[in-house]
Amino acid sequence: MRRIRGLSPRLGPLPPEGRDDPVQRQRLLRLRGCSVAWVPPLILLIGIAVADWNTSGEFRIISWIVLVPAIAAAICGVWATAAFGCLSLLTYIAVDDSWQHQYQTGLPDFILISVGGVLAILACVVRVRGERRMLHMMDVAETTRRAVLRPLPPGWGGLEHAAVYLAADSEARVGGDFFDIQPGPCGTRLLLGDVQGKGLGAVETAAALLGTFREAAYHEPVLRTVADRLEVRMLRQIRYRTAVGRDDRDRFATGILVGFPDDGRGTVEVVNFGHEPPLVVTPDGVRSLPPGDWLPLGLAELTTERPLVLTVPLVPGETLLMVTDGVTEARDADGVFFPLADRVAQALTEDPGAAVPARLVELVRDGTLRHCGGHLADDTTIFAVRRRGVPDSGVPEVTGEVTGGVTGGFTGEVAGDGAGGGTGGGTTQP
Repeated sequence: MRRIRGLSPRLGPLPPEGRDDPVQRQRLLRLRGCSVAWVPPLILLIGIAVADWNTSGEFRIISWIVLVPAIAAAICGVWATAAFGCLSLLTYIAVDDSWQHQYQTGLPDFILISVGGVLAILACVVRVRGERRMLHMMDVAETTRRAVLRPLPPGWGGLEHAAVYLAADSEARVGGDFFDIQPGPCGTRLLLGDVQGKGLGAVETAAALLGTFREAAYHEPVLRTVADRLEVRMLRQIRYRTAVGRDDRDRFATGILVGFPDDGRGTVEVVNFGHEPPLVVTPDGVRSLPPGDWLPLGLAELTTERPLVLTVPLVPGETLLMVTDGVTEARDADGVFFPLADRVAQALTEDPGAAVPARLVELVRDGTLRHCGGHLADDTTIFAVRRRGVPDSGVPEVTGEVTGGVTGGFTGEVAGDGAGGGTGGGTTQP
C-alpha cells in the first residue's frame, strides 16, 4: 500500500513498496472507517469448531483453536485478544463436551488453550506498546520535518509553487535536502540545496542553513550578500560540529539561490553553489539555466573570489524546475540515469499544461520512481515555482556580457522532440 499524498504545495514522503508498519496495517484492517481486525480470528474460530464437529473421533482438530488468540494478538487490540482467548476456551469446552467420553481431548488441550490465550494476551500487550512507541517516533519525525521544512502557504511570496520531498530513509522522513521561499522588502528569494552526507549531521546543517536564509533573504537587499551569509553559516556549522567532536571538516552543501525582484523586468537572479542547473519549463519546451560554476557551500576557503550572481530571463508563465541529485542520479536496472529534461520535454509535447508547477512536480516524481523501481538511493526533492500573473508573449532577449573576466552569455539546451527552442541568456554581476 503506497502512501502518496494528494498533490499540494508540499507533498509528503513516499514509503517504499511493501512497507509494514502499524499505520499500514490499521489502514488495511479498516472498512469504511470501521475496524474489521476481528473478522479473521472469528472466521478461524468458527471454521475450526465446525470442522471438528464434522470429523471422526479419531481425528480431532479442536486443539487448533489455540491459533485464534494468537492471530488476534497480531492484528487486534488487547481487549479484543482477551475476548478471543476466553471465547476460544468456552468454544473448546462446548465442542469437546459434545463428544463421547472416549473421544474427548480432555484436560491436556484445556491447559494448552488456556496457556496459549494468556501468552497471546501478553504478546499483544508488547506489540501494542511497540506500535505506540513507533507512532510516537513517527510523530517526532514529522514534527522535525515540519520544523526544518516548514509548510509553504499557497501563493507564498507571489509565487505559484509545488514541491515533493522523498527521504531515502522512509522512517526518518527527513534528511539533508532543504528548500524554502522567503518574501521580503526587496523581492522574494528561494533556496534549494542538498547537504553532503546523511544522518543527524546533515539534518542539523540543513536546519542551520535554512535559518540563516530566512533571516538574510528578508533583510539583505543584495542577493550576493545572502549568498555570503550562507557561506559563513556553513563554515560556522562545520567548526561547531568539529568542536563538539563530530568531524564535519569535509562536509559541504550544493544549492541554488534564486531572487525574484519586484521590478517587473521578467528576470531572476541566480547563484548556483555547484548544484544541478535548474530547468525553465514552458508550454513550448524546456531550456536549462547556466551550469553551476561556483563552489559548494563550505568550500569558499579554497578561493578568494566571491559568488557570481547571474541574471537570467524568467517571465510569468515560465516554471523554474529544481531538483536534487536523488532525481538526476536515479538509475534503472541497467544503470541508466533518469533523463529529466527529455522526459519533461516529451510530457510537454503531449500536454503543454504539464508546465503547471503542481503537475510538473507530480510528473517528475512519478517518472523518477518508475525509473528506479521505487528504490531511492538518496534523498529526493523536486521543487517547481513560477510567478503568479499573466504569461508574457515570449522570453526577453538577453545578450551575454563579460564583466570581471567572466563570460555572461549562455545558450540554453533544448531537450525533447525539438519542442520549446529558446535561449537562456545571462549576465554576471561581479
